Amino acid sequence: MSQPIPDYSPEFLSENNIRFVRVVWCDNANVIRAKAIHINALSRQSQYGVGLSAAQQAVPVTVDAPVPGGGLGPVGEVWLKPDWSTLTLLPYASGHARVMGMMHHQGNPWAWCPRHFLQRMVQAAANLGLTVQAAFESEFYLLTAQDSEAATAPIPADHTLFSATASMDQHYTVINAIADALVAQNISVEQYYPESGPGQQELSIRYGPAMQAADQHIVFRETVRAVARQHGLIASFVPKLFEHSAGSGCHLHLSLWQDEQNLMFNDQPGQEGKLSDQAGAFVAGILRHLPALMAITTPIPNSYRRIQPHCWSGAFRAWGYDNREAAVRVPTSPDGPSPTQIELKTVDNAANPYLALGCVIAAGLSGLKNNLRLEAPIDIDPGLMPETERNQQGITLLPNTLKDAIAHLRQNTLLTRALGKPLAQTFLAVRQAEWEAMHDLSLEAEVKLLLERY
Repeated sequence: MSQPIPDYSPEFLSENNIRFVRVVWCDNANVIRAKAIHINALSRQSQYGVGLSAAQQAVPVTVDAPVPGGGLGPVGEVWLKPDWSTLTLLPYASGHARVMGMMHHQGNPWAWCPRHFLQRMVQAAANLGLTVQAAFESEFYLLTAQDSEAATAPIPADHTLFSATASMDQHYTVINAIADALVAQNISVEQYYPESGPGQQELSIRYGPAMQAADQHIVFRETVRAVARQHGLIASFVPKLFEHSAGSGCHLHLSLWQDEQNLMFNDQPGQEGKLSDQAGAFVAGILRHLPALMAITTPIPNSYRRIQPHCWSGAFRAWGYDNREAAVRVPTSPDGPSPTQIELKTVDNAANPYLALGCVIAAGLSGLKNNLRLEAPIDIDPGLMPETERNQQGITLLPNTLKDAIAHLRQNTLLTRALGKPLAQTFLAVRQAEWEAMHDLSLEAEVKLLLERY
């Protein structure tokens, strides 16, 4: 992805024994989908791509049918046009390649296209002379493959502890294969360790420009699931699989740059180790809009089982240096300059990465444009503070249901205008339909429905 394959000619694909090129999109429910072009049809379809029902962007995770009120139905055709700069041969699927798609209608980018939305937000930053670097830090569970119809609950692939070498020894074969497959797709793997849940894992990948980061997250999810399956395991990114074990987040790391200079740290004398004024305003914008952002970054009822006080999931609208209970953590660096990035914890793998990253950028840029002042950082667990003290510092509990987050998003003109009326309408309709379908489900029923969709 960082170094795309330069040649997508039929001759090149044929030499590599490619039979199908998957044109991939990610819908409003964050289901990764694709239509595949056979190599013999590339000469006809390489430019305009494949036809797609417009209603596909109004489909929830719960059922393959468009939701009412989404503004999209049986009439309408869009074209999923390949972005050939993202072409990758799939190391886990012999004879297949992948390319990210951009949705077009009548020759123009379609208002409902998530990738086009992120492209617009990247341009909004560029208009201010800024670029955004990002990475999605994703957790997932490795589970024993089983008959999903007969199973009553997923079975963890191990019962070890955080960073236990016993887990590394048990799973090194599949982890090595996942890492090799990612590297083969030009994705730089940074770290790996077992997480605290039974069978839970984390591989982190290197940051990159915003669009590349979102694309890489799609590739990451696809690769982890496919390689795990080849090793007789299920990899699941569902936010909360087990009531009494850690949830799986997808922390979003961000940094602002200008002319290849990182703007996150303060270089003024006496301010070493602190956020710059620009970074502070950017974080203040994110925090101001965070209750509404959560309908996009934590977008299903199951998400809110994970986001609880004292669970290191960011249940409070607050920020702090190295504070894992705050929604925004600012990691410090041992070798300076520091800090170089921020981490938004209220993100999970049910979120469409293009919409999540694009809306976070929109919120952050609003903080910059309005010169918002960032409140003082907190250095304790906000859940241990008296409520009166939290209120004095502007620290509030974030929404604890999707219903509440949806209500905040409906009222948030900044984010709905950034999305654009068509995309905002359909996105909210999908979220509402998923809330109505899932909010009364038990955890067991939620997991049974979602286990192999995320």
